[in-house]
Amino acid sequence: MNTRIYVGIVEFIVLLLSLSVHESAHAWTADKLGDPTARFLGRVSLNPIVHIDPFGTILLPLIGMVSGIMFGWAKPVPVSVNRLRNPKRDYMLVSAAGPCSNLLLALLLFAVLMLMKMSSPHAAEIVRDIAYFSVPEGGGAIVPLAMVAFYGIVINIVLAVFNFIPIEPLDGAGVLSGLLPRSVSSLLHSIQSYGMIVLMLLVISGVPSYFYSPLISVIQSILTA
Repeated sequence: MNTRIYVGIVEFIVLLLSLSVHESAHAWTADKLGDPTARFLGRVSLNPIVHIDPFGTILLPLIGMVSGIMFGWAKPVPVSVNRLRNPKRDYMLVSAAGPCSNLLLALLLFAVLMLMKMSSPHAAEIVRDIAYFSVPEGGGAIVPLAMVAFYGIVINIVLAVFNFIPIEPLDGAGVLSGLLPRSVSSLLHSIQSYGMIVLMLLVISGVPSYFYSPLISVIQSILTA
């Protein structure tokens, strides 16, 4: 199989599962804080099917399998803010739950790779190769498992950092509005109609990479040491 397609399949699977974790974290947190809307819709689930957005979860990632730029999004979780027990605080927590779940998942997968690395010299060599974005030959089942773990770390870090950008429709906007005084939060909300334009400019200019690239580099340095 072509190496790019092989890596793309791994990335697609990882992205699908990571988006499911992200959205189910939003839904679970909202339910615990008083809004059962998402739970009634079956969104407190790791089943990717209930979170699929045809373009963001299927088409765009399939294009990424070939282009090498894997990214996407899932169907947003509906939140009835007025049903939350403390709307301002709780909506901030619901917003933060998604990217925080991605960071926790990345940390868990990092621990898995470290355990693999310590298990044997052969496994350690495979982990090092994969951390250099190579695809080792042979190695049995440990190769795809290590690839899922490593690309899971990368994709979840990117998702977390990207979603913490304080621009609607990203989660960072909800987090920031919960931290600001109500008057400032209202002003911020009034200018969010330009959010997509600002977001596109940030992506084109590569600004988010200045935040997630150093984190990924630290992970690489530890795994390849």
